[in-house]
Amino acid sequence: MQKISFLFICLALWLMAPLALAQETIKMSTTTSTQDSGLLDVLLPEFKKDTGIEVQVLAKGTGAAIRDGEDGNVDVIFVHDPDREAKFVSEGFGTKRYAVMHNDFVILGDPSDPAGIKGQKDMAAALKAIYDKKSLFISRGDESGTHFKELAMWKLSGVPMEKNVKKAQKGGQEVEVVFEAPAGQWYLSIGQGMGKTLIMAAEKKAYTLSDRGTFISQKFGIADPTPLEIMVEGDEALFNPYGVIPVNPAKHPHVKIEAARKFADWLVSRRGQKVIADYRLNNQQVFYPDAIPVD
Repeated sequence: MQKISFLFICLALWLMAPLALAQETIKMSTTTSTQDSGLLDVLLPEFKKDTGIEVQVLAKGTGAAIRDGEDGNVDVIFVHDPDREAKFVSEGFGTKRYAVMHNDFVILGDPSDPAGIKGQKDMAAALKAIYDKKSLFISRGDESGTHFKELAMWKLSGVPMEKNVKKAQKGGQEVEVVFEAPAGQWYLSIGQGMGKTLIMAAEKKAYTLSDRGTFISQKFGIADPTPLEIMVEGDEALFNPYGVIPVNPAKHPHVKIEAARKFADWLVSRRGQKVIADYRLNNQQVFYPDAIPVD
């Protein structure tokens, strides 16, 4: 009897071995907002449950995440800058952009609101008021999608801009990243992710631009919530779409393209879209599906 039990256990282990071998890990470079909002803590375990594939996350600004894809350091990128995403695909670094979800950007500030912008709908006008009052503004300054959205809004506001040059690594070499930004002691660029930017803005009672998801997470999802409040929201220019792009094996043959495609396909499937739609903090929806409408 013991011999039969032993043989049965061996047979069961032999049958399970292919399943264990089938499990693999892919690397994903993504914006800090997908992590700081708490979404990945819910999304990735569900994906692993369905596929057996684990996703190793590198959270950073969108610019750095895209360079990871260009350099072949990751198998897939999950970011929020449609123009740079389109360029990534057109230059052959990515196979295809999958539209996954969206939320929006908001201007946050201390309840004292020194620039008097609370309740405004025009983001450019609100930024101009901040500039006119020289109220402190904290910028991520990290080449993220949020950072570049902020710079585009400053440009629309008509505020004077100055050329900035930053160093970055691309393909193992140092390159220059050139952009225009406001200047002055009232404008503080810190080179940090969204979570740390909100912490500093709260400490200094400053204004900042945030994606709504990270703000909701910091306002309702932690024991010590941020005192910052939404000052300006609702401008159509603040729409914030996210896309996922597998890295092209034609550029980097070593990437795990099949697993990366499974991840992208799962995100835009009814199952993945429902996980995104169902993610809430304080009963508030954080992201909205873009691939499949979910009731």
